[in-house]
Amino acid sequence: MRTTDMIPDGPVPEGPAPEPDPAAPRHIRTGRNLPVAIGVGVVLGGLALLTLLTVKATFLIYMGAALAIGLHELSAAMKTKDINVPLVPVALGGAAMVTAAYWAAGGAVMAAFALTLLGIFIYRMFRGTDGYVKDVTAGVFATAYLPLLGSCVAAMLAEHDGGKRVLIFIILTICSDIGGYFAGITLTPFTGGHKMAPVISPKKTWEGLAGSAFLCVVAGGIMLPTMLHGHWWQGVITGIAALAAAVFGDLAESMIKRDLAIKDMGTLLPGHGGILDRIDSLLACAPVVWLLLATFVR
Repeated sequence: MRTTDMIPDGPVPEGPAPEPDPAAPRHIRTGRNLPVAIGVGVVLGGLALLTLLTVKATFLIYMGAALAIGLHELSAAMKTKDINVPLVPVALGGAAMVTAAYWAAGGAVMAAFALTLLGIFIYRMFRGTDGYVKDVTAGVFATAYLPLLGSCVAAMLAEHDGGKRVLIFIILTICSDIGGYFAGITLTPFTGGHKMAPVISPKKTWEGLAGSAFLCVVAGGIMLPTMLHGHWWQGVITGIAALAAAVFGDLAESMIKRDLAIKDMGTLLPGHGGILDRIDSLLACAPVVWLLLATFVR
């Protein structure tokens, strides 16, 4: 915007600006185009539902595409700070890790992870010593953040009732987002909004966290008994754990963006940002929900 665009037409009134009317209604800005965001969310959720309730192995393709795009977004973001992720070994090793988690035992995932790290060390050698440590470190981080955490979803899916397990995992994560959003916009006008982590994520409030907790607990308490024949209290525990993981996963990605001085990881999803901006909470929830469901449901 040009400086002249900021000057109003006509004479500028003298004196201090008028104080806002405290009785006037307060409008909460959500920071996103809500109808578009909802539409994109419905499409993404519909694809997940379609794959999970038909041929569940096709969900691996869907998930693999999301991880690949997320990896590309993370790599592009890191390049703004002159950090180059060795994409070839990370992508190939990541695909092997997710495949191993679904088709083989857990030991195969660790073997694929270890071989991926070795591949990163070797692949990066051919670009010289300058920046070797930071690039290799970024590659290890990207491997752990995306395919390793994503492998927990593939491990859930591999169970005989894997489609239902993954569906519960996705719904609980969505409940954390939806509950926080609606509690934030409905309670904040009355409470003023108590910032939870203003430096990391200014829009997060304790009011939103309360809404997330309520929805996750209710959803968990209903879904585990009805879908997996578990106990209601197991669902409550899973809901609380999923909430905590989702919140910290979202904050962790916000920390990454603050450090890289970017607003969103990408622009692929209108109203949401990038793929990684949508799956950050899912990635953090995956190992937590996988472990709890493996413990509670046999």
